[in-house]
Amino acid sequence: MSAKFVSEVINMPDVWFPNLGIEINSLNRVAFSLFGIDVYWYGILIGGGIILATYIAMRYMKSIGGNPEDISDFMLYGIIFCIIGARLYYVIFEWDLYKDNPMDIFNLREGGLAIYGGIIAAIIFGIFFTKRRNLDFWAMADVIAPSVPIGQAIGRFGNFFNREAFGGYTDGLFAMRYKLSQVSSGNLTDDILAHTVTVNGVEYIQVHPTFMYEALWNVGVIIILMTLRKKGKLKRRILPMYFVLYGLGRIWIEGLRTDSLYLLGSPIRVSQALSGLLIILGIVLIFVIKPNGGVGKKYGYGYFKNKTEDIKTED
Repeated sequence: MSAKFVSEVINMPDVWFPNLGIEINSLNRVAFSLFGIDVYWYGILIGGGIILATYIAMRYMKSIGGNPEDISDFMLYGIIFCIIGARLYYVIFEWDLYKDNPMDIFNLREGGLAIYGGIIAAIIFGIFFTKRRNLDFWAMADVIAPSVPIGQAIGRFGNFFNREAFGGYTDGLFAMRYKLSQVSSGNLTDDILAHTVTVNGVEYIQVHPTFMYEALWNVGVIIILMTLRKKGKLKRRILPMYFVLYGLGRIWIEGLRTDSLYLLGSPIRVSQALSGLLIILGIVLIFVIKPNGGVGKKYGYGYFKNKTEDIKTED
């Protein structure tokens, strides 16, 4: 092998979007090392998404005259339950990966957090949290729900760095190439392997960048939810609308992925089944929940009006 050819092989990009003309020469899942411990982009992006989502929710709460500490307290404790829920959900449906080495369950740096597990845990905690503090759950959800897809959109790029959560083979506009040697064999299908591309001696898989599809879909969800909230539409029903919008996108995107979790050995993808249930639940709740509910609870119907009247009386 000539020196020139060796140089070409070494300099081939790690990631390639051939139809967009985008090349990323080096994609390292490790952001930096601290005291000899590798810090992964996966964790940084998820953490950054959570921080940004919390900040935006707190700003909105302050803008409507509420107490931002109600949001920060919820997020501070809720995140712990979300991470536990997301991990537990993933481990349950991928138990074969952990039954022989149960300590690996606690190794979060390699990925393995399921969004739906986090959402379920957040809702359960939210019900407990709002009841304990006499808060109106649905009014609080109006504040928090539009921020959730912000964290999801940013966090999905952690999958990009981990070279996971991609779809099957495609030659479409957004087709993405990863070096075959850098991808886990567990995420590869026969169809993907049948369409590998070799360039200058380097073998690539060419797949759907489903992490990007979901991030872009979430941007659309954010815009719709914030617009509805700003215009005063669907009061106390923003969370159910999130269920519908996110569920619709997830059903489509999950069908493209190669690493889906399946229901007890069946051909049914768990996330698609849950998405369908969320859509139905969201539609039902939109018609069932009353916009003038939550009377007598903090942030419920009439709360801010009564608060304003009390202030005027004191003056």
